Amino acid sequence: MSWQSYIDEHLMDEIEGNYLSAAAIIGHDGSVWAQSATFPQVKPEEITGIMNDFDNPGSLAPTGLFLGGIKYMVIQGEGGVVIRGKKTMQGPGGVTIKKTGMSLVVGIYDEPMTPGQCNLVVERLGDYLVEQGL
Repeated sequence: MSWQSYIDEHLMDEIEGNYLSAAAIIGHDGSVWAQSATFPQVKPEEITGIMNDFDNPGSLAPTGLFLGGIKYMVIQGEGGVVIRGKKTMQGPGGVTIKKTGMSLVVGIYDEPMTPGQCNLVVERLGDYLVEQGL
């Protein structure tokens, strides 16, 4: 299966009548492996900050998480495994980022999708990739 098909068939697929607004699979080095057409342009320093938070959980809490220039307040997550964020200024919505052995699975959502639905979609694919050694 191609990386793009993981985006198209899993992350951007319907869940309980809702869809992610954007999704991507990004290598630990910041290279984009696949993304939805709506995924924002990420900056290298944004990926560096996210990777640092996976290595040092809580490091993004004071400054917030930035993705495509949008700021998210870091909320509950699973240290070293999952980072979850809520938009701070641009309206309701948020992000879930699951770290696998080689990549970051990123899902961005807006209402009416709920944080739990986003978490389910992103973490399910991330868990699958971890099981596959990816």
